[in-house]
Amino acid sequence: MASDIAADMAQSPYRTIWKLSWPQILMMVFHFFIGVADVWVAGKINREVQASLGLITQSLFFMLVVAVALANGAVAAISQSEGAGLHRRVQRYVGVCVVAALVLGQLFMFLCLPIRGLLLTALQVPQEMRYVTDYFLEVYLYVLPPYFLLVISNAVFRARKRVMFPLYSGIIITLSNAFLDLGLGLGWFGLPNIGYKGLAWATFGSITAGSLLNLAVLFARGDLSSKSLAPWRWIKKAAPYILKVAWPAGLMQIVWHSGYLVLYAITASLPVGKIDALAGMSIGLRIESFLFLPAFAFNMTASILIGHYLGARRPDEAKQFGLRILGIGLVFILIFAVSLWQIMLPCVELFTKDPAVTAQAMDYLWWNVLAIPFTLTSMILAGAFNGAGATLWNMLIMGGATWFLRLPLAYVLGHHVLKTSTGIWVAMLCSQIVQSATLFYCFKFRNWARFAMIKKKNNKDSQ
Repeated sequence: MASDIAADMAQSPYRTIWKLSWPQILMMVFHFFIGVADVWVAGKINREVQASLGLITQSLFFMLVVAVALANGAVAAISQSEGAGLHRRVQRYVGVCVVAALVLGQLFMFLCLPIRGLLLTALQVPQEMRYVTDYFLEVYLYVLPPYFLLVISNAVFRARKRVMFPLYSGIIITLSNAFLDLGLGLGWFGLPNIGYKGLAWATFGSITAGSLLNLAVLFARGDLSSKSLAPWRWIKKAAPYILKVAWPAGLMQIVWHSGYLVLYAITASLPVGKIDALAGMSIGLRIESFLFLPAFAFNMTASILIGHYLGARRPDEAKQFGLRILGIGLVFILIFAVSLWQIMLPCVELFTKDPAVTAQAMDYLWWNVLAIPFTLTSMILAGAFNGAGATLWNMLIMGGATWFLRLPLAYVLGHHVLKTSTGIWVAMLCSQIVQSATLFYCFKFRNWARFAMIKKKNNKDSQ
């Protein structure tokens, strides 16, 4: 498939984009249904479980920041090395990244387990939700090692244009998660009904299955072998580029997801209707994530192609592909948004029959669907910067929009002006407009290609 894509790049750029994007769109559809199954089963139990699930799902993303950062570094380094034709360098980068994922996943699990109570306190979890939320958090910490491996192995496949393998593991994860959610959460299929505990263990089992499948494929295809173990002198020269890309990406993830946790805390401390608002936000996020499916896919496609062209020293074509991907993405997202707008209420009612929670979810969706074109622009251009290694710009722009605009405005509007959750949703829209405009200006008019690796000829250690 990689050779076909390389041949198509010059002759049919839009077909190239589509070949890389459609498996990733489909993969995101399956990931979307993972969230749908979780929230639907949680809603069948009670609203406290539903609200707890939303809080801890967001916390899991926060705990995966190092894995996501390493994945960004892997995509930039591997895709640029592929574009430069340095195949031995590619294989060594694969080995370094997979070993790092295995080590770091274990390390973070053991570091976070003793301090999970502090996070619950920082989130201002209401007392009636505390026990359930604590159990979710404990089991989600156990899933960190396989989740780290899953994130990194998927990044390796994408960087090498092998976009079908993340799709296969996504299918396995979705099916096993749905089976275990329904079986352990509601007692279907003759399995023991352990309620909310079943939701937590469904996540653990499905993620572990997907990561083991990816690991087996890496070995079977020869991506991981004795040749992947680079000598220490090579690691000392090559690893700094991964770190250069990864640390701003990791810091951006911390800034971004901690911003969402603070947003949850602002919502959880509203003067009135805080639990209904949290449950509505959890449902709204799940439904809204359907609109992110093409956005995430095109984000990853942008990373791959930008990295490939910069590795081949063709920055002008890299920029052109970025703009093409943005154009295609906007068309897709407008179709998705208009379609969702027509069926928002029936979608919400799939997750809850509580009128107060329904009203909160509808209010959240109204403002955030309005923000979707700006959100998509941010996501695609952030993917382009990831492929170029310009993660520092992502961190500064997206982190600044979150902490210096979204959160202060959410607190003022939510607690003092409107005194309802609507103020928080309005603040989210405003921050997305400013963020996307800034990213577009930098992509169009600034020299982001300078963050890419420089191919060193006749230097065996660089390979």
